[in-house]
Amino acid sequence: MIAARAGAAGSGIVLASASASRHAMLTAAGVTFEARAPALDERAIEAGLAGAGGALAPAEIALALARAKALAVAEPGGRPVLGSDSLVVVDGRRFDKPASRAEAAEHLRLFSGRAMQLHSAAALARDGAIVWDHADLAVLKVRVLSEAFIAAYLEAEWPAVRDCVGVFRIEGPGVQLFERIGGDHFTVLGMPLLPVLRALRAVGVLAS
Repeated sequence: MIAARAGAAGSGIVLASASASRHAMLTAAGVTFEARAPALDERAIEAGLAGAGGALAPAEIALALARAKALAVAEPGGRPVLGSDSLVVVDGRRFDKPASRAEAAEHLRLFSGRAMQLHSAAALARDGAIVWDHADLAVLKVRVLSEAFIAAYLEAEWPAVRDCVGVFRIEGPGVQLFERIGGDHFTVLGMPLLPVLRALRAVGVLAS
């Protein structure tokens, strides 16, 4: 149970993300927010996690990164800060955002015909402490992708998908990569929105 703070309703939140998809989700849901991109090295955080006692499950990594993003944006005595992270696993291999168009094409070849596990996590921080977090999983079956499709897809979508884990925007042409999707739509978009909204009601940011 999250303790609500008197007078917090309507004051909004800080979103520790530059993600256009997360911005759009919160805006469409009627959440007042100020976006501030966190300044942190995600790969360094992951390396620290790996060295702290063995391999973590993908959901735990996504949660750790969401927490780190929320804590990286200071809002002392003020609004809750929302951090979020998504990661993709295919055949047991973790994939990060592609560093180049060539790497994006290679990722798509490796995804072709396989099941993609998409882990999305969110965390709320207040006064420098995490007060809530949540992780969710969606499973997306990638259809068999031809070289011609991959080339045409990246011609249309690069560099827009450069910052998209999984090399797709499900709200755009990226939906053509899949033959079926299992899981929450918002999780696929990159944030477990319904649990986030419940948490925002619990802390008094949204009306209950």
